[in-house]
Amino acid sequence: MTAHIDVLTSREVPLGGPRAMRVRRTLPQRHRSLIGAWCFVDHYGPDEVDSTGGMVVAPHPHTGLQTASWLFEGEIEHRDSAGNQAIVRPGELNLMTAGHGISHSEVSTPDTAVLHGAQLWIALPEGSRDTEPGFEHFAPKPVRGPGWEARVFLGDLLGASSPVPTHTPLVGAELMLATGKTLEIEVDETFEHGLMLDVGVIEVEGTELKPSDLAYVPPGNTTLTVTAHEEARLLVLGGPPFGEPIVMWWNFIGRTHEEIVGFREEWQQQIVDGRQADGRFGVVDIDMDSIPAPEMPNVRLKLRH
Repeated sequence: MTAHIDVLTSREVPLGGPRAMRVRRTLPQRHRSLIGAWCFVDHYGPDEVDSTGGMVVAPHPHTGLQTASWLFEGEIEHRDSAGNQAIVRPGELNLMTAGHGISHSEVSTPDTAVLHGAQLWIALPEGSRDTEPGFEHFAPKPVRGPGWEARVFLGDLLGASSPVPTHTPLVGAELMLATGKTLEIEVDETFEHGLMLDVGVIEVEGTELKPSDLAYVPPGNTTLTVTAHEEARLLVLGGPPFGEPIVMWWNFIGRTHEEIVGFREEWQQQIVDGRQADGRFGVVDIDMDSIPAPEMPNVRLKLRH
């Protein structure tokens, strides 16, 4: 069948406190909040760190989700309140599970000259959203064919499989295509997919994308056809429709307005003169003031479907 393509264009937003870097956000949108369990897609760079200051995101909290960090250029140091410390490098997945509650910081390393990558969130289903926090690292080996190369960091695609366990069925991969290459990708027909273009010019099922665009493809397709008019790199994300309404606000995912209010209050109670006291979100071992939560809006938070 011919896929119906919905192109989600990005909007620029600040990320992380007073020294915020700018990122291009394609998910969530007003009319689409999730693609499978993927609920957040930020794309940034390439940014010259000397002029932008790089990424300096002080400790902040999360609940009910996983963060997947994927870099194209540069390095970021990750520290979290579960005691994990890691360097995020290009082509390597760093997957942090917030579950019941975690806090973490993200700071580009001193040797980083150019910062370029994507920050992705995955919503946890009801049975997993209160799980203990955790962290996994995986460096997928590239798989190649004529005019293409892929790194599959979650799930199965193009004959490659990731060993990283997921709480719902998912696929996540980086795909590079040579100029003029057309690739037909076999996909799970129960999945919906999002294809986010990093660089180049491509068509997805005949629909052209610009860099930072995210093409949404609904379930029901056994293949996706991608053509590169210029050398291109993109992320392929997917999963079956999530099937659970969520409430997402700031860095929290919950199921009700009241739950989000409670998460915010617990985080605020942990911040004493900018420093963290112990509690639901733990303490990050770094000499930085934590980011306070914004004020709650004057209206009830709406369920996202």
